[in-house]
Amino acid sequence: MVAVRHVARWLPRRLSLGLGTALGRLFHALHRPRRELAVANLRAAFPARSDGECRAVLRATFEQFGRHVVDFLNFSAMRPERMLELVEVVGAAHVERAEARGRGVMYFTGHFGSWELQVIVHAYRFGPIVMVARTLDNPLLERMIEHLRGRAGTRVVPRRGAVRGLLGALKRRESVGMMIDQHMHDRSAVEVTFFRRPASTTSAIAALALRTGAPVIPVFALPMPRGRYRLIYEPPVEPPGPDDPDPVRTYTQRCTDVLEAYVRRYPHLWLWMHRRWRAPAGPGAASDAEGVR
Repeated sequence: MVAVRHVARWLPRRLSLGLGTALGRLFHALHRPRRELAVANLRAAFPARSDGECRAVLRATFEQFGRHVVDFLNFSAMRPERMLELVEVVGAAHVERAEARGRGVMYFTGHFGSWELQVIVHAYRFGPIVMVARTLDNPLLERMIEHLRGRAGTRVVPRRGAVRGLLGALKRRESVGMMIDQHMHDRSAVEVTFFRRPASTTSAIAALALRTGAPVIPVFALPMPRGRYRLIYEPPVEPPGPDDPDPVRTYTQRCTDVLEAYVRRYPHLWLWMHRRWRAPAGPGAASDAEGVR
């Protein structure tokens, strides 16, 4: 990884991204178990597509992941002004209106497109956020990501006890961010539908939004030609009405629906290689955020 980092920084941008594509192809060739898991996920999500079509999407997914890793290394050496030059922001008015409400803002995304870059660019464009993230297995990559996030002012809270940290940030009218596309097996899980299959999903976004009144904005970073990016902020997700019998689940489902729409539109940009669908949350599973409802 250190060698890739140094090579990527010295190469012209076009060649650097080409190196990322090559790395993605190498990952695709070497990680057979992940590759077959991803193909199975694609077949289940898109039953009308042939095996060849699913495998073509997966190859593009690996290539995009390789470019994402390499360009993250590139961004770690860039000045903020250069980062912002490479990113087109769409929907900035949604962010500005949400911030003007003075209740803090909640953002969510998934392992989609260039998710690490969007956190950094958001911090320089609109201000840093408090986000939930797990520690990576690769300590070198973890240190690099931590350094780049910290340089932009972004703070990370661990999953355990995250609700308390996020609630405190919202009370201080700060912005917070979460991923909503990972399988959850603790008390924060609610079961929603993702690609017509039950998916155990964090309820923290919905529970905190209902408690604080903070708007919930979906955000996605799409790679564009010539090494550029489009950072898209969607309108805030509509909260459920007062008569909804299960507002946390309904709100979580609405957020999940937005993510699914993007994955359907750009399937090669989502990380199909992780185990999103597992055993559903057991009956009676409570939300870790019950205390903030």
